[in-house]
Amino acid sequence: MPDVRKWAEGLSRLLRRHRDPVVVQTLRSATAATIAYVVALHLSPEPAPLTAPLTALLVVQVTLYATLTNGFRRVNSVVAGVLVAIAFSQLVGLTWWSLALLIVASLAVGHLVRVDEYIPEVAISAMLVLGVTTISSTAWARIVETLIGAVVGMGCNLLLPPPVWVDEAGESIEGLARRLRQLMLRMGEEAAEIMPWQQAAARLHEARRLDHAIVEVDAALRQAEDSLRLNPRVREGLLHRVVLRTGLDTLEICTVVLRVLARTFTDLAKAREPEPLFAPDAGAAVEQLLSQIADAVVSFAVLVTTSISENAESAEARLAAELNTATGTRDKLAGLLQEEIRRDDQNWQLLGAVLTEVNRLLDELDTEHRTRRLLEELDRVSGEQRARRPWLTWLRERVGVPERLRRNRAGGAVRSPSGTEKGARR
Repeated sequence: MPDVRKWAEGLSRLLRRHRDPVVVQTLRSATAATIAYVVALHLSPEPAPLTAPLTALLVVQVTLYATLTNGFRRVNSVVAGVLVAIAFSQLVGLTWWSLALLIVASLAVGHLVRVDEYIPEVAISAMLVLGVTTISSTAWARIVETLIGAVVGMGCNLLLPPPVWVDEAGESIEGLARRLRQLMLRMGEEAAEIMPWQQAAARLHEARRLDHAIVEVDAALRQAEDSLRLNPRVREGLLHRVVLRTGLDTLEICTVVLRVLARTFTDLAKAREPEPLFAPDAGAAVEQLLSQIADAVVSFAVLVTTSISENAESAEARLAAELNTATGTRDKLAGLLQEEIRRDDQNWQLLGAVLTEVNRLLDELDTEHRTRRLLEELDRVSGEQRARRPWLTWLRERVGVPERLRRNRAGGAVRSPSGTEKGARR
C-alpha cells in the first residue's frame, strides 16, 4: 500500500510539473529551435545554419501576442541589417572606420524601421554579414534562416499553444493582499497600546516598501494580459484583462491609503507621546476595524482572481459580510473618536484623518463601486480599441459578442471575474 501511495504522489507531482508554465515554455522553446535547425539544414546553403534556431528561440516568447509582434520585429531587424551590410560591402568593405560607420548606420536604421528592443540586432546582423567574404550568398542564407526561424516559432505557438499566466498573476495579487493584511493587523494591534513614534515610523516604512511589491505584481499581470491576447482558448479576453487590472488598481489605492494611515499614526504618536494613540475603547475599536478591513482585502483579492462561479459567489458573500461588519465597527469608532475630541481637541485633525482613511478603504473595497469602475474601464479600453482598429470592432460585432452584451457580462464579472476556461488555466 505505501508503494502505491508513493507512486500516486510521484505521478501527481509529474503532472503538476507538466502543467507548470516554466516547464511548458522551456519545452516549446527547445522544440521550436530544433525544428527550425532541421528545416534550415535542407533549405539554407550554410553548413551550420544556427541563425534559424536562434531566431526561433527568440521568437517563441511567453505569449502568442508577444510571439507575433516579436517575430515581425526580429525579421525586420535582420533584413535591415543585411541590407545595410550589403551596401557597405559594395562601397567601402571592412575596415576599423567602416565598422564604426556600419554600427552607427545600423542603429539609426533600427530606429527608423521601429524594431524596438531588436535595434541592436540590426547592427549584429550587419557585422556578421560584413565580416564574411561571400557577401551575397551569406546575406541570402541569413535572410532565409531568419525567415525559417520566425515561421517555425510562430507555427509552434499555433500548434503548441503558450501557457496562460492568469494563475501566476492571481497568486501575485493574493500575495499582495496578504501582505496588506499582515501590515494592517500589526498596525491595529499597536494602535491599542502605547506605541513610540519610532515604532509607528517603522510601520510607515513597511507601507512604503509595498510599492516594490506592486511593481512585481504589475509585471506578472502584464504577462497574464499578454497571454490572454489572441489566445483561442480564452473567450472575452478584454473583459478578463480589465477585471484583473481594475482589481490590482483597487489594491494599489488601498496600499496608498494604508501608507497615509501609517503616516497619520506616526504623527499622532509624536503628538501624544508618551500617551497611547487612542483612548482604550477607541484603540480597541481601531484594532477590530483594521482586522476586519484586512480580512476584506484578502476576500476581495480572492474574488478578483477566482474563475469558478461557485467560489466567486462565496467570496462575494464573504466580502459583503465582512464589509458590513466593518461598517458597523466604523460607526462605533466614529462615536468614540467624537467623545475623545470633546475631551481633548488638540489632535482633532489627526483623529478625523484616521476616520477618513478607513472610510476610503471601505469605499474602495465595495462591490458596487468595483462594478461601476469595471464598466467605466471597459468602456474606455473598448473605445481606444475602436479608435485604433475599427475593422476589428466591425469583425467582432459580426462574429463575436455585441458590445451591449459585453457590458452586461461585465456587470456580472464580479461574480465570475477571471473567466478563463479550465482548459486554458491548465
